[in-house]
Amino acid sequence: MSAFERELATAIGRATGEAFVPRVTRAMRGGDICEAFTLSDGTRAFFAKTQPASRLDLFEAEAAGLAELAAAHAVRVPQALCHGVAAGQAYLVLEYLPLQPHGDAAQLGRQLAQQHRVGAPRFGWARDNWIGATPQPNAWRDDWIDFWRAQRLGFQLRLAAENGHGGALQRDGETLMARLDEFFSGYHPAPSLLHGDLWGGNHGYLADGTYDLSCPLGHGKSEYPCGMPVIFDPAAYFGDRECDLAMSELFGGFAPDFYAAYREAWPLDVGYAVRKTLYNLYHILNHANLFGGGYAAQAQRMLAQLLAELR
Repeated sequence: MSAFERELATAIGRATGEAFVPRVTRAMRGGDICEAFTLSDGTRAFFAKTQPASRLDLFEAEAAGLAELAAAHAVRVPQALCHGVAAGQAYLVLEYLPLQPHGDAAQLGRQLAQQHRVGAPRFGWARDNWIGATPQPNAWRDDWIDFWRAQRLGFQLRLAAENGHGGALQRDGETLMARLDEFFSGYHPAPSLLHGDLWGGNHGYLADGTYDLSCPLGHGKSEYPCGMPVIFDPAAYFGDRECDLAMSELFGGFAPDFYAAYREAWPLDVGYAVRKTLYNLYHILNHANLFGGGYAAQAQRMLAQLLAELR
């Protein structure tokens, strides 16, 4: 067992109140920015992610986001057990949930609508966090349009300029931000608790069989049926609920039952059909800043589409 694994096992033992000695460690898919693996002692299993020690704040923010979502008592999220630095690596340990890609999509739609009904007095969150590997500022603001202009589109456009994406992207971006109000005529969103990064890869469903999952922190046992939806890897804040729905349509989208159930629980404003491009522009700009490639050109096309709506 490596020094990192020993320190991590000790941290898990402290968090659960029961000594933990891992017997099996297995690499897992952890997204684009983390290394991930499971640890098991044959009875209990945990999911862990690592980053360089300098990125501990990313895990602190993720743990806080999961706690915020869990407090909504809506969509199931994995419980964060502990985070810190071990042997020079930042880590986050979560309860392990056996997931599959398909399940009760209609339940996910209803539960997400329930989560979105959890509100706040203002837009933003109690702390800044991260969208992927990019900082995400969340300072509280009273006005949603100001929030989206300053702390979402404006922030990403400044990063894009620093990364060499100038020219028409910056010109059209400035024009769009100056005219944001025109996308919200007659529509006044209230602050809703958002997942914040709700693409298809950040949700799943409990796998086949009914799992009697012991709470890792010793708070008893609960049974979760096969197909129960789970969301994870949040970039949580309070914003327009349309943001989560919009991102869910990126990169393949969710099952049709998800959208039908959400709309039945809480119908969407007719202007969503246009605003979803406005909201997804933020994520495509972020991908341009993180990965380059064709994302900057895609962002330029989205800007042109949005400006065409204003003519």
